[in-house]
Amino acid sequence: MQANSFATFVSILDGVPYASHVPLVARIEDEVVKLSGHLAKQNPQWQAFEATESLAIFTGAHAYISPTLYEKRESVPTWNYIAVHAYGFPKIIKLTDSPELMEKMIDEMVDTYEASYKNHWHNMPDGFREGMMNGIIGFEMVVTRLEGKYKLSQNRSQTDQQNVSNTLLNSSDPIAQAVGIEMQRNLESDKE
Repeated sequence: MQANSFATFVSILDGVPYASHVPLVARIEDEVVKLSGHLAKQNPQWQAFEATESLAIFTGAHAYISPTLYEKRESVPTWNYIAVHAYGFPKIIKLTDSPELMEKMIDEMVDTYEASYKNHWHNMPDGFREGMMNGIIGFEMVVTRLEGKYKLSQNRSQTDQQNVSNTLLNSSDPIAQAVGIEMQRNLESDKE
């Protein structure tokens, strides 16, 4: 989640799914996973927070897998991937209700994504900073359920897995190479 922190954040509002694509800060406090971030106040998704469960989807490396890489001729194309699903009930953070929590959330975001910007942010005029923070709804979500998902051809033979991994490792696409690396780790851990 920290390595692939730009997540798809999904909530249900009035029976309709809403999805936002947002950077999130993932941290562990007392063995509890917490996610924090913010949405534009104009984004209605935040109105679902606290009342309904939300889902943050973190997508890792993924790659197309050609059936030509398999020993068995009767095969079809597929996709290998790594993802994490984190569920919880986001707690709303507004500047007017909790200025200290809003400042903490912004500082964590800045520390995570561009720590050198922190001094610049804090030296901006108070009116500008307050205007920016009044235009967002911050949130913190305690993760109540965490699911790791991956498909790395683990249902295929060792030979097929090695063929796919080798092909991906030799790809010019760095994301495909990352899948190859994970497949290689998976193959090595199976040997132990």
